[in-house]
Amino acid sequence: MVTLQDVAEKAGVSPATVSRVVRGEGKVGDKCRAHVKKVIEKMGYRPNTNARALASNKTEIVGIIVPNISSPFFGTLAIGAEEAATKAKYKVLMGNSHNEPKTEQALIDSFLEQGCQNIILHSKFTDDATLIKWAKQIKGLVIVNRFVPEIANRCIWLDNVSGGRVMAEHLINQGHKKFAMITSHLKIGDPADRLVGINQSLNRVGLELPENNIVYSNAGMEAGEAGVIELFDRGIEFSALLCFNDSVAIGAINALFDRGIDVPNDVSVIGFDDIIIAKICRPKLTTMNYPINKMAVYATNLSMELTNNEEQEEHKTHLFMPTLTERKSVTKSAS
Repeated sequence: MVTLQDVAEKAGVSPATVSRVVRGEGKVGDKCRAHVKKVIEKMGYRPNTNARALASNKTEIVGIIVPNISSPFFGTLAIGAEEAATKAKYKVLMGNSHNEPKTEQALIDSFLEQGCQNIILHSKFTDDATLIKWAKQIKGLVIVNRFVPEIANRCIWLDNVSGGRVMAEHLINQGHKKFAMITSHLKIGDPADRLVGINQSLNRVGLELPENNIVYSNAGMEAGEAGVIELFDRGIEFSALLCFNDSVAIGAINALFDRGIDVPNDVSVIGFDDIIIAKICRPKLTTMNYPINKMAVYATNLSMELTNNEEQEEHKTHLFMPTLTERKSVTKSAS
């Protein structure tokens, strides 16, 4: 971690001058101020307002940044990270990024100012170069649900291709031949990778998922309802519906029932994530279990290992696999 003293030595000024520049107080010439700010930016220095307190009482902090903690998926992630941090007697900071890179940067800056070097980050839209830069500056940064090859040892990610493959295989094994899908329109890896896996399984047995049978939307229950309406408006016939996540699947089931279509006897529906509502909806949802809680615990422990100087293999990857959870929303095809 870069210290105020490091900046002072690099800039050729006193620590007091650096402190005045950081605080924006005291007399510092414009030329000197601009020079010190440039060195601060280049070195990635972050002022630590809690440094004395941290040194005196040995307090440690884990910062958790997710898009929206009210979402069941991201709430489960946050709980896993919090439990691991609390078990290790670390304090916890939470932040919602709303998938905004600028908000992620602001949260990271805030966490660092409070002395936090253990940061668990779920980021889909911040570019790779910025994540790599943050990893160099933050000793305990770990990224969940994203794979960046240059910082593979900091990434905890899921094999979404395998997940898509298993989804389709399960439906194929139930005798289904006519497929439709409601998936995310977001330009991120998860939906694209799942579609790759689905097509791999279908192509293997001479089946296909035509592009016209795919609805691209957001990832909520409303998207599932609207997606079913769109498929019927297009005149698509299907006996099996693959959904990007459980919320989409539950919305789709509601829309199917509204049209008098029985799930699973008329149409089988499969989701992804295995959030809590998948266990209590009607019918109970067959889905892919996304071990996000375990991934969050693993990520938090990895972060603490990194800041405690425990040896880590530079090119080690941390890949998790989804597994099928069979319930009541999929059955054998009647055709």
